[in-house]
This record gives sequence, structure tokens and C-alpha cells, in this order.
Amino acid sequence: MDSIPSPPKAATLPLRLAREEDVPALQTLIPLSVRALQATYYSPAQMEAALGGVFGVDRQLIRDGTYFVVEENGHIVGCGGWSRRLSLYGADSLRTEPDPELDPAHDAARVRAFFVHPAWARRGIARNIMIACEQAIIAAGFRTVDIVATLAGEPLYAAFGYTVMNRYELPMADGLSLPVVRMTKRL
Repeated sequence: MDSIPSPPKAATLPLRLAREEDVPALQTLIPLSVRALQATYYSPAQMEAALGGVFGVDRQLIRDGTYFVVEENGHIVGCGGWSRRLSLYGADSLRTEPDPELDPAHDAARVRAFFVHPAWARRGIARNIMIACEQAIIAAGFRTVDIVATLAGEPLYAAFGYTVMNRYELPMADGLSLPVVRMTKRL
């Protein structure tokens, strides 16, 4: 994935729902994205501890049809989605129980798991995915959205009108923690 060429703009790249067969490509993209795009905000130890559990593939999003990918010449260069389930973040690898569904009349949808190939960063991919997510969230009957954003993701969500609820740290292995930002928006 390191050799994917990048044009000046990605706004016209096709967006589609992720499929189970995309999981290996997502498992390659996520660590690449994290190690490059989160490096300004988190230490190498924090990023490595978060990979797999906090930063990883959630197949439930794929099965629910709420996870998008952006491709260029058959290579996935970005991904992200939303959820009608209780989990606010994280891969399915650490989940031992079913993730219960939320009630759109009372609960907030979740925006989850945005990752972009470093060569394609800041070219509109996450923005296009975010637009698709918000449209799908509204169509599903939700009127509020919650996000547990990384420090790197906070500016994107703020640009979409999400407000900070609070800042806190996710506990991880070896006494490490990951600073995150809980954000919300009424649609």
C-alpha cells in the first residue's frame, strides 16, 4: 500500500460500502494510517498499544452495512463509518459479547473508525466519508451523533460542527493510556 500514487484531489474517488473481503486490506491500512497520521499526537508506545484493540477492524460495522471505503485503482485508500450499536470505538477483536443495537428515538448514533492512507491524507477522503455517514445516520432515523475522536481526528469533526463534551484517557495495556475527545452533534 505504500506505493499508491496520489493525485492532488481525491474528492472524486468512488465511495462504497465495505465487504468482508476488504478486511485484509483494512488490516494493512489501519496501522499504516495510525503510525503516520497519529504520530504528532501519540507516542510510538501509545500507538502500538492501541493497534488491534482501539485502532482495528470492527467487522460488525461491515456486516451492518455502515462502513465505507474509498478506492483508487483497486486499493483502499480510506475508510470510516457509523454505527447503530452501543460501542463508541474499538475493534471487534476485544469484544466478547454481542454489541447491542441502539434506539434512534432515544440514543445517539456513533461515528467510528476513520483511517486514511498517509499519501492520501488531507485530500477530502475523510470529509466525503463523513458526509456519507451523516446522510446514512439521518436516513436511519438518528438525530444525534456521538464520537470518541482521536486528537488527530478532532479538527475534522469540529469542522462538521461537532462539539467537545469532554476529554479523557482510554486505559490500555502496560499502564499506558490514549487521550481522546468525546464529541457530539445534533443533526
